[in-house]
Amino acid sequence: MIEIDGPFYRVSDQDFKMMIPAWEGYAPETADQADATITLADGTRRYATFMTLDVVSGIMDRWQETGESLNGRYFYWTDLVIIREPGFASMIAAIRDMIASGDIEHACGLLPPADEEDTL
Repeated sequence: MIEIDGPFYRVSDQDFKMMIPAWEGYAPETADQADATITLADGTRRYATFMTLDVVSGIMDRWQETGESLNGRYFYWTDLVIIREPGFASMIAAIRDMIASGDIEHACGLLPPADEEDTL
């Protein structure tokens, strides 16, 4: 379930909750990039940045002009999860799979604990 909570989208799943800033122009069905705080069932909090391949390519193309990262010859981003298709559904599916496989511990950075109200 996806709800709007002030300046955030809140995603509720049986295994996690995810909070994503509601950036102007980014709807849950079409968002091709997003920053997310993920709270697992045990209260552990993780962080991820989601981007499609097109977003990564666009950034690298822009860097060719600005000179960043050797004129766009490489790209890195902390806690990056690249999704093939835009939308929260792709992001949710990726998180579900990473939780099931245990990869979330390696892919998404650990955040400090939050207040009790942020846990499942």
